Amino acid sequence: MELAFALIIGSLTFAGVYLVLRARTFPVVVGLTLLSYGVNLFLFSTGRLMSGAQPIIGSTDTYSDPLPQALVLTAIVIGFAMTAFVVVLSLRTRADTGDDHVDGTSETERTQDQSTTDLPREETGQ
Repeated sequence: MELAFALIIGSLTFAGVYLVLRARTFPVVVGLTLLSYGVNLFLFSTGRLMSGAQPIIGSTDTYSDPLPQALVLTAIVIGFAMTAFVVVLSLRTRADTGDDHVDGTSETERTQDQSTTDLPREETGQ
């Protein structure tokens, strides 16, 4: 079970990093969301959750640590708020610039930069 849980956390993290490195805003938002899911599962797995165990030390022989559960609950709320903020921010950027690239340059600036770099360089003889 631990191997499956580790593979799920690893695949969520890999997919999140891959999508964050994309040039468009929507894959970046989805990538950040997947990364937060991976971190939440990792925090949740550190609690050594037990079925039927009490969250109080000393009352029984086995206990469940409530701190990772509280951290994950807080992270879910903060992650949802940040996702909503990033979506609104990307929609505003798209409305202002007319483009959804995350580097902030417009399409005309990118084509001008490509056309200047594609020019042949003069030989200086050095």
